Amino acid sequence: MDNVEGESNGSAVTAPATDKENGVATPQFGPRENYRIIKNIAILGFAFMIHFTAFHGTSNLQSSVHSDGSLGAFTLASIYGSLILSNIFLPVMVIRWLGCKWTIVVSFVAYMPYLAAQFYPRFYTLIPAGLAVGFGGGPLWCAKCTYLSVIAEAFSVIKQRKVKADYLIVKFFGLFFVFYQLAQVLGNLISFSVLSYGQDEPASHLNSTTAYSVVNISETCGANYVAPVDRQKSLANDTNLDLHRPDATRLNVLTGIFLACMAIASLSVAVGVDSLKSYNLGRTGSGSGISGVKMLVITVKQLANKYQILLLPITMFIGVEQAFIAVDFTASFVACGLGISYIGYAMISFGLANAFAAAVTPYITKLIGRFPMILATAVFHCALIVFMLLWKPTDQYYAYSIIVACWGLADGIWLIQINALSGILFPGNEEAAFSNFRLWEATGSVIMYATSPILSTFTKLVCILCVMVIGTIGYTSIEVMEYRIKRGAAGKRFEMIQQTS
Repeated sequence: MDNVEGESNGSAVTAPATDKENGVATPQFGPRENYRIIKNIAILGFAFMIHFTAFHGTSNLQSSVHSDGSLGAFTLASIYGSLILSNIFLPVMVIRWLGCKWTIVVSFVAYMPYLAAQFYPRFYTLIPAGLAVGFGGGPLWCAKCTYLSVIAEAFSVIKQRKVKADYLIVKFFGLFFVFYQLAQVLGNLISFSVLSYGQDEPASHLNSTTAYSVVNISETCGANYVAPVDRQKSLANDTNLDLHRPDATRLNVLTGIFLACMAIASLSVAVGVDSLKSYNLGRTGSGSGISGVKMLVITVKQLANKYQILLLPITMFIGVEQAFIAVDFTASFVACGLGISYIGYAMISFGLANAFAAAVTPYITKLIGRFPMILATAVFHCALIVFMLLWKPTDQYYAYSIIVACWGLADGIWLIQINALSGILFPGNEEAAFSNFRLWEATGSVIMYATSPILSTFTKLVCILCVMVIGTIGYTSIEVMEYRIKRGAAGKRFEMIQQTS
């Protein structure tokens, strides 16, 4: 990808040689360049982990802490609404101007007003700050995905193509998401520690209130949860549930910690991550050598690709299911059944399961293949949703943790596989492909956030199930078409994962 980065990274690169596979001039890397690449992935993953420790730790509380007028839900909707516009208009242009590295740094800074607005949460502070997050999010994720895809190809060249670039893309995404998914663990651990310090456990409240019983939770929480605003006020008054807004001092301490995390993340990338100048391998991707208007056209034209169209439902599903966990599960299951202070406690399991999925997915995929892996995930997630529709919530902590951990396992697999597939299917057009991924993921999230104050949790779970089935069918169609291409032509566009070495 020419001109992806304009600055030098100082790595050891000698005169260009010819890549026998692609017939293009490529740089000859130094003997320790592979370690440098791993270092870049590690620092990038660490920075995203610290940054999204703050973002997830804050966002998971929005629908419960800022429930008046559904301010929290509408703030999250503004984030993903602006993310839609951001993914259409900004990524390829910003990456061309700043390069992947500095796009990430600047995008991190764009998140900080959202944290600062938590000190004075109003519609006129949180909504504009949420819009800034969305506008920074499009270039951020596109730059990250492009960075990982390009250095995966470079790593394959270093290994003299003994390891397929397709497999390395999946492996590098997996390594990155191990760090990234730990953000859920750290963010929720910090949130739980700060908000619950010195408070009684919810079980003591439950057992001391005669009017409040397990039967009552079963009838009002979980899939039966409706009308969040009025419901929360009613439940807080009648059943002693901990649904009131936590103490302002605790929230301010939490926000201060999270702001410091974002500052550390920005500095880590600025100082520790190399640019892509030495890794472009003579590639001419969608973001090189053309005007910003033409790059925008390429991003939009990507939607004409039949594979991109078939990926849209499953991409939207990822946005829908992540939004459900962030807003509806935390409010209708955890806050309703245990209390707001225990949202972080339950969501720690989600982060741990996400990290575990990120670590093992590349290896299991290599063993059994991508297609069986995704089908198995779809069946598992379907069974989990059906269980949640039928389950009667109780006051037992471990039940919520198990449910959200299972959801985290499935989410981690979806995220890695579909992200990697976007890089595998569209070589040379990664910016446009990943821009579309974030665009439609954000669209799914906006739909879920916008309907959160309107639809019951039961209805949302049914809708999630339907979108997942449609998305799995679309993905299966891609695999079938690629299988036919493999049988009918000598040269196909990407290898099935199980055939890589």
